[in-house]
Amino acid sequence: MTTVSTSAFYDRSNQSLSALRARADALQAAIGSGSRLEKGSDDPVAAARLRSLTRADGASAIDTSVAARASSDLTLTDNALSFVADSVIRVQELATQAANGVLTSSQRAGVATELDQIRGELIRLANTQDSAGHALFGGDTAGPAYTVTAGVPSYAGTLTASELPLGDGQTVTRGLTGPELFNFTGPAGPTDLFAVIQSLSDALRGGVADPAQAARDALGTLDIGLEAITTQQTVVGARLNWIDLNTERRTQLGQLRSEEEASVGGTDLTLAVSQLQQTMTVLEASQASFARLSALSLFDVLR
Repeated sequence: MTTVSTSAFYDRSNQSLSALRARADALQAAIGSGSRLEKGSDDPVAAARLRSLTRADGASAIDTSVAARASSDLTLTDNALSFVADSVIRVQELATQAANGVLTSSQRAGVATELDQIRGELIRLANTQDSAGHALFGGDTAGPAYTVTAGVPSYAGTLTASELPLGDGQTVTRGLTGPELFNFTGPAGPTDLFAVIQSLSDALRGGVADPAQAARDALGTLDIGLEAITTQQTVVGARLNWIDLNTERRTQLGQLRSEEEASVGGTDLTLAVSQLQQTMTVLEASQASFARLSALSLFDVLR
């Protein structure tokens, strides 16, 4: 015959009720947080996978930030290219006017003044800053892209612009250097827009015997310069598209990770609610049974 002491009965009952309460609390926490894992030991394999997914999310957030910076810099570059292209087109219009031999010296001087203004704007544009406050066209230099001595701009940046990572081994060059934008090879050899515009301005102010012919010669050089700018616009557009493609891929991968995180460590709400209801029913029944049994007395049986 097995004898159960009163203290043992209470101990076992308390343990059983405590286990049911802990199970109910865990289910409620899982429903509230959306995660079925309170600690790694609940499911070591799932916990390890979730840590891996979390690290991937962190790396993706960094890549997203870098891509946003690259996109911002390239957008600034693209806007600058449009301004430069418009400026060259305006210089071509002025050169066409100046190529007309009937212009007076005063009229040619007026054209030269506007050319000087355009050249000044281009020099200021060459020292535009990017989103981080660095020279947009200076490559990786810490200072300005161009220094100006006696009115002549000289490139002071690095030969290339740095590449920025987009994730999964993909990179993109964040911009253009000054020479890539302003330098080209004309009929007379290597030159740049600043020099071409300055030479045309000087010619129109009487620096050559035949200003009209100098203007006609400048038109051919400007055509080549504009073509070079158009080519760089295509390059920048391709880089922006490449960033967009990588951003779309990163977004899709992020969605897949979210789905896997929900599958590996997420709470099945339907199942959890059902289990919570069952646990609460058992807990209530156990509490009622314990209350009735603990109220029984041996004298009640003997009576």
